[in-house]
Amino acid sequence: MNQPRQQQFLDVVDRDEATRRFQSALRLETLGTETVPLMQAAGRVVAKSVASSVDVTAFDRSNVDGFSVLAEDTIGATEETPVRLRLSRISLTPGVAPLERVDEGTAIGIATGSMIPRGANAVVMVEDTDITDGDLIITRAVAPGANISFAGTDIACGETILRTRQRLTSREIGMLAATGRAEVEVFRKPRVAVVSTGNEIVAPGEPLPDGCVYDSNQAILSTAINELGGEAVPLGVVRDDEQLLRDAIGRTTDCDIVLLSGGTSKGEGDLCYRVVSELSNPGIVAHGVALKPGKPVCLAVEDGRPVVVLPGFPTSAVFTFHEFVAPIIRAFAGASEPQRSTTRARLARQVNSVRGRTEFLLVHLIPSASRGELVAYPMGKGSGSVTAFSMADGFIRIDQNTEIVEGDTPVEVTLLSESLKPADLVFIGSHCRGVDRLLTELQQRGFSTKALFVGSTAGLEAAKRGECDVAGIHLLAPETGEYNTPWLDDRVQLVRGYPREQGFVFRADDDRFSGERSLDENLAAAIADATCAMVNRNRGSGTRVIIDQLLGENRPAGHSVETRSHNAVCAAIKQHRADWGIAIRPISEDYGLAFIPVRDEQYDFVVPIARQERPAVRALVACLRANRLGAEPGLQ
Repeated sequence: MNQPRQQQFLDVVDRDEATRRFQSALRLETLGTETVPLMQAAGRVVAKSVASSVDVTAFDRSNVDGFSVLAEDTIGATEETPVRLRLSRISLTPGVAPLERVDEGTAIGIATGSMIPRGANAVVMVEDTDITDGDLIITRAVAPGANISFAGTDIACGETILRTRQRLTSREIGMLAATGRAEVEVFRKPRVAVVSTGNEIVAPGEPLPDGCVYDSNQAILSTAINELGGEAVPLGVVRDDEQLLRDAIGRTTDCDIVLLSGGTSKGEGDLCYRVVSELSNPGIVAHGVALKPGKPVCLAVEDGRPVVVLPGFPTSAVFTFHEFVAPIIRAFAGASEPQRSTTRARLARQVNSVRGRTEFLLVHLIPSASRGELVAYPMGKGSGSVTAFSMADGFIRIDQNTEIVEGDTPVEVTLLSESLKPADLVFIGSHCRGVDRLLTELQQRGFSTKALFVGSTAGLEAAKRGECDVAGIHLLAPETGEYNTPWLDDRVQLVRGYPREQGFVFRADDDRFSGERSLDENLAAAIADATCAMVNRNRGSGTRVIIDQLLGENRPAGHSVETRSHNAVCAAIKQHRADWGIAIRPISEDYGLAFIPVRDEQYDFVVPIARQERPAVRALVACLRANRLGAEPGLQ
């Protein structure tokens, strides 16, 4: 009687050596792209950065049911000294463009979500009003911009809303739908064949003979593959027969990875190893790894395609799958690492809540270099935002009896993903297309990024506190005309960025203006015409400083309408809610507006001294140089 032959492992190597051998025989890159409908995009990974072609919202809209007014008309209004305005007979509803304007001393009824009429700069809530003899009685004053969401507040036309290698969930798909996209380009899923082997293995649902076990590996591995962004191709159970195993592998020609589980020992029954040993170029790269559990794993590659034989015991199979195969699936699928569920942080600033309602506050989580802990930044885009839920890391729960949560309070954050993996680079500051371009390039270089667009001043303060890696600023000192450097101190270092051209923008078919006339002539025409309305910028912004210098003591129509972005300015002009304003050239071109140069502003980057040697920061500076956007002087 013949004795079973013993076949020893080729060699037993440590995990790092096995990984090096395995991955060096592979091209760890994505497998091409495909375009899929949004309804089929859940769980897929974005192959190409997506910029919005529209504003969300596309117009200035009311956040409440109430009355559109001039805020100046409500000054001094209280319950004891109400203000009376003439009330229009019309009432604005969603989906209808207003034809009537709001003039001094008048008001127009408006429903939540409706377009703000020309002339109005605020909305009074219906709770703060009464109607007497057809007139509107206002019992509470409002400030300019009150209860209004301006065009592009949520998503700005041209803003990058998704970046390469983001995984799509319902949040991101909602953003795509909100910007009118019906499909998205994603990386192709790697197809992973899964074969269970062994005479003792029985498929679930079949009768279980004595001495046999149900096949759990195929279900476990297939589910894990799908969770990682692959497409599992279960091929059932194959008995211990060399030809059957060869045939099974032969049925996997349309798959990118082949997994077999069972038969990885060193005995006669190790048929999987013997069949896989017939592969070449290079064939088996490791058979036996110094792991517990998982020592018998067999790693092979044939013409760039991984073929892995996992141990038969489920614990060993799953352990070795996540050690060796999961990184390959993620690389092929363009996916990222998994995450945790909850974490502790300190609240960045005071938050006011409404007593009587439990509030779930969405937050960004940012590592603080000075404190060595996470800081939770509350999201500030409001209930109508599409992007807030998509961009948040998690949320904190505010009890219904709590009205104020003080800044610096320790909070527990429930993560929206399974865990939190800190980004390689955190950007806080003013939004710019150049920043989108740089962060996208960093993503493509393998750095994860997070961006909080909160304005120049908030970005600079975050940098000084060590709560970001880079801040983007364009702050103008009106006394000297100098950008950015007057606000620096010894906690931060300037990285020179690039100029952005600011200009006087208007509709090309507006015959009150002309690109052939000078800036001064066009500005004089705008100021002289009482029917010519401007759209202003928010106080504290660099653009507002420029506007104030241009206007001097003049206060043209529309001066009190303050928006927070270049997109909102251009949207108001394009939609005939205003006639002129100041914005940067690329945004004005997106909206098809005429542009007369005013002056260049300097968009620079500020880096905390403690973070200047971080690899992602150095990579950002390299990207600036490579794209010829700036980076001189400062970090080189």
